[in-house]
This record gives sequence, structure tokens and C-alpha cells, in this order.
Amino acid sequence: MKYYLAIDIGASSGRHIVGWVENGEVMAEEIYRFPNGMDEVDGHLVWDTERLFKEVKEGIKRSLLRFPKIESLSVDTWGVDYVLMKGESEVYPTYAYRDSRTEEPIKLVHGIIPFEELYRATGIQFNSFNTIYQLYADKLAGRLTGVTDFLMIPEYLMYKLTGVKMKESTNASTTGLVNVKTHELDKDIFTSLGLPTEIIAPLHAPGTLVGPLSPEVEIEVGGKINVVFAPTHDTASAVEAIDMQTDAPYISSGTWSLLGVKLTEALTDDKSRTSGYSNEGGVGYFRYLKNITGMWIIQCLRSELCPETSYGEIAAMAKKSSYDELFNVNDPSFMAPKSMKEAIETYIKAKGKKTPETTADYFNCAYHSLAACYDEAIRDLEVNTGHEYSEIYIVGGGAKNTYLNELTERYTSKRVIALPIEATAIGNLKVQMRRDKK
Repeated sequence: MKYYLAIDIGASSGRHIVGWVENGEVMAEEIYRFPNGMDEVDGHLVWDTERLFKEVKEGIKRSLLRFPKIESLSVDTWGVDYVLMKGESEVYPTYAYRDSRTEEPIKLVHGIIPFEELYRATGIQFNSFNTIYQLYADKLAGRLTGVTDFLMIPEYLMYKLTGVKMKESTNASTTGLVNVKTHELDKDIFTSLGLPTEIIAPLHAPGTLVGPLSPEVEIEVGGKINVVFAPTHDTASAVEAIDMQTDAPYISSGTWSLLGVKLTEALTDDKSRTSGYSNEGGVGYFRYLKNITGMWIIQCLRSELCPETSYGEIAAMAKKSSYDELFNVNDPSFMAPKSMKEAIETYIKAKGKKTPETTADYFNCAYHSLAACYDEAIRDLEVNTGHEYSEIYIVGGGAKNTYLNELTERYTSKRVIALPIEATAIGNLKVQMRRDKK
């Protein structure tokens, strides 16, 4: 029996999951779980990458105690965020995507390269947190002087494990800096924006060997393991886990809801741009998708209103509420509010509507608003691709929410196929296993 380790790190937690094949099916066992989250330092939201690395090593150590021989491991995380390097030294802090530092850089970037041109080149939807704007903010702050590398978070963690700096294609595609024709970082964009071209490096496909654990890490974790690139963007890994009977749309439902479909060619036309669709890298295909603010809203409301209540109880509570006023879940006011409750109230008051009264009301209108947003995105997807779809696959933590699944079916009139699996970890493991068979 061969064993593989997926280290799947999200915005709120990280998981070490060991997988193997038994009777033709991928089996998985969670070995270690740790909390994650953004810290506020000097008025900015940042990631504690030193703590993340310690947690990664601790999980590997425990995995080797449970399974003494592991063939390979890989790390996946969210997209867009990165660590700047000067040789072997980090440039701190590591800013988090919900930080507000890009407001002015966005205007300056678009003054140099209009967004229409950026979209035609990269196919990436506008988000205030896209790496391109974060790097320009670094330039304005003088943080790029002497920088030799920018490593996306999973690339950085695997560098710390191996001592090897390499870039992977699926996470790089989220930056807004990768050309959809060449599938490499776009030197023209770097040059136009005055970003250092020295930090451009080749992109490697999922399945590429990074290297073995460094001798120091081997001693610390208690064993030898090869480190390889799975799809290091968590959504790219999640899509690899979906056993679709047709090329149907999918929703990878977590902190973000990523709704999309697999395409062989990028769509960078005006309809795709104005409807907010991205062309992100997959394993031999494009993930034509839209980022939708997902369970983040539910998570924030829970933390604020009923932190001791389980998500299952919250869904049951919401289902009993008759309040179903809608709000735009993608409105910037819901990105990182001090109070999600107040943000929802303010939005609905501005529409001249009655605001929620009970805790159940807040959750019910959030669930309805998510389902309505899925419906709008699906309708845009059908227009943009010229295809009609009869079903939607939902994976990830949100797939366990039967109430939201029911609402999604009601709003979209599509059959929902919910796969409540650790989709990201399973996809990560599948790519490692395929590589091992070659």
C-alpha cells in the first residue's frame, strides 16, 4: 500500500490528510488539523507564515508517526497571496488578501494598463486583492527593492520544506499576471508597471517534483518524503476531485464559492469580462469561473451572533425563518467588515427594505442571497459559453449544507449533486497518485 499526504490550508484552518487507494477508491484519513486566520498588525491584515510553517511540520511529523512511509506530499492554499524573498530572507509582513492596501494602486495600474487590456491578456476577473495590485502596492512602498523572488504561499511552504524555489501554474494563474496564450508570467505587464522582471520564473505543471525534504526538516519530522506540486491553488485541486459524468458546472463551496466549468480555451471576450468570469489554470484545462463571496458571510455572522451554535443548527434555524430579503454577497462592504450584521443591515436599509429582526433572519437572508447569486452566475455562464446545463456539482464544506443546496436548486432550477467530501485534499492526493504511476 502506498500512502500520500495532502496539506490543505484554507483561510480558517489547515488539514493534513493521508490518502491511499483501496479497491480502486481513494481513501483518506485526517491526521492533523490546526486553526488559521489573518492577524491585524499595525492596521493591516497579515498572515503569520512562520506559524504556518511550524504547523505544516508538526502535521508531517504526526503523519509519519501514523504512516511511517509516505511516498510524497503537496501543499495547497488559497490564491493571490505571496511571500517576497531577498535571496533566502523573507520580506515581512506577508499581507493578506482582505487587507485594504490596494485601493490607490488599482487606480494607478489601470491608468497604465486599462483593465480591458489586462483581461484580454490574462483572462482574470477584477478583484481588489489580485496579486498584480498587491505587487504594485509593494512597489509604491519600496518593498520590491532587492527582491529576488515572489513565492505564492504554497510555493513558499514547499521551499521551506525542501530549499527549492519553484513556481506552480494553477496558483500563479490567480495573480492576474499570467498570459492565457503563453501560460507564463507576462513580461510585458511587469515591464509596463515597472515591476522587477528578475522575479519572473518559469511555471511548472501539477505533478512536477519539487525535491526531497531538506536534511534539517527530515530530522525534525522524522522521515524522508518527496515534495511534489499538486494543483497548489485549492480550487484547482477541488475540481480534480469531482467525478463528473458530464462537463457540468461546479461550485467549490467554502469561505469563497467558486462557480465555474472546465474549458479547453480561455474566454476573454467582453461578456466574460463584464460578468466577472476568470480563466484560471487547471490540470490541462482552464477553470472558467466566478469568485463569489461564500460561507465567509455565514462564518462572520456565526462568530458575531452565535459562536457556540453548530453550522447544522444554524441552517435548521434559518430554514424556519420567513425573512428572505436579498443582498449582493459580492458587494465590497462584505469583504472585511467590522460587523457583518451591521454591514447587512446597512445594505438592506439603503434599499428601503425592512431589516432582519432575529438571528435566524440574518442567516436566512444570507443563504437566500448566496443561492440568488449562484443563479445569476449560472445564467451568465450559460450565455457566455453558449451551453445550457441541467445540473450543478457542489463540493467542499458547503456541500454539507442541505438547506443551501435546496435553495440553490430552487433558485437555479438545476439539479444539485452534492459531494460532501474533502474535495481539495482528495484532488491534491489524486494528482500525486497519478504522478507516481508514470
